[in-house]
Amino acid sequence: MTLQIQFITLGMMCAGGLSLGGLFDVYRVLSGQLKAPAWLKAVLDLAYWFIGTLIVFKLLYESNWGEVRPFIFLGLGIGIIIYFLLFSRTVIRVIKFTIRVVVATARIVRSMFMLLVVKPLIGLYRLTVIILGFLLATAIFLYKIMLQLVYPVWKMLLWLFRPLGRWIRFPLPAWVKTTGQSVANFVRRFF
Repeated sequence: MTLQIQFITLGMMCAGGLSLGGLFDVYRVLSGQLKAPAWLKAVLDLAYWFIGTLIVFKLLYESNWGEVRPFIFLGLGIGIIIYFLLFSRTVIRVIKFTIRVVVATARIVRSMFMLLVVKPLIGLYRLTVIILGFLLATAIFLYKIMLQLVYPVWKMLLWLFRPLGRWIRFPLPAWVKTTGQSVANFVRRFF
């Protein structure tokens, strides 16, 4: 391995250390802000180390075809130290600001959804219930008026045809009598 490849590898490992530090801050702030349960923190730990390992090995493979040398760990350590000394506070502020923006945007979207979709649907439902209730009350009212108007005509027709019933006697089946009684009882409830 030439000296030039070793310096490239050292620089890539410093970049890997910087990215590990940034990834750690993202993980640390997100797990603190989201108030994740313990089992989810364990999953996030595994995800952090898995992603960090992939980053380091990808950089290592790109720089010197995956050869592990002692200065690789030195480069990672230098990159992590530089990150935490120079960039950590700024990255944490940016992450917290981004979280606040996302939460505020989610609240605005939720409020807009409630205002533009849910409330109109509730109002439409209430209006439909009121209109259908009004139509049902009107229909019942008209039905009662119709029954009251037809009832005297019905009584008059029964009075007119009563003499014919005395002259014409034919046996009615039992189901006709019970059905007639049921209908008569139903009609009597309205008067």
